Amino acid sequence: MPDASPSPRILAIHAHPDDIEFQCAGTLALLRQKGCPVVMVTMTAGDCGSAELGPEEISAIRRQEAQSAADLLGADYLCGEFKDVAFDVDADGRRRVTELVRKARPEIVITAPPVDYMTDHEVTSRLVRDACFCASVPNFKTQQWDPAPPLAHIPHLYYVDPLEGVDWFGQPVPYDFVVDISSTFDLKLQMLACHDSQRAWLRAQHGMDEYLESCRRWSAKRGAEIGAAYGEAFRQHLGHPYPDDNRLRELLSVDES
Repeated sequence: MPDASPSPRILAIHAHPDDIEFQCAGTLALLRQKGCPVVMVTMTAGDCGSAELGPEEISAIRRQEAQSAADLLGADYLCGEFKDVAFDVDADGRRRVTELVRKARPEIVITAPPVDYMTDHEVTSRLVRDACFCASVPNFKTQQWDPAPPLAHIPHLYYVDPLEGVDWFGQPVPYDFVVDISSTFDLKLQMLACHDSQRAWLRAQHGMDEYLESCRRWSAKRGAEIGAAYGEAFRQHLGHPYPDDNRLRELLSVDES
């Protein structure tokens, strides 16, 4: 392994605009305070996220909302331009996500958990896991017209919580550590509030009428587990041959849970 840089590049990649903000924006803000460059990527532009607007109209709005949230953080934003509920674990997806990882040049990747409440999250998790591996393989071609070069090494890979911290059967999903985000929680809420188009959608489709308050409650629950006001939980991917030193926890000086 190379010497770890003091301010490693961070890639946060999740399925839809607002997923990153809900699950790990407080931690990203702490990393930005430490000088870490951050790239935020959404797999889709959220084209199915409206009952009133068509796919192109809502996608344009949600891309701008995601950009506004990234601007608050001082992060770069990219969209993978997949379509909601219409991408899968296949060769094309693997190539496209590998290209995103190579362009971001991360040392640390944060993504969706392997098991979550809907397919886009789970497919994202699998494609990002594969892309972190493939990104360092010189002979794996992404078929882009101007491809980024391969990474020198597989980046450290971490998963955020699934929604409400549970699997398909309502059972708690384990995590490795919780980051105290009390000092950056206000910024996390400001970033989430940028996604105004989703408040009405979630109220109509999921019965979630308190978009920001549900984030506050979940963050408070995770925080209480470490004696903090607010927290975000993570689990590290430790399968062969991914890095097994806990770079994220050490960078943030987090005690083991």
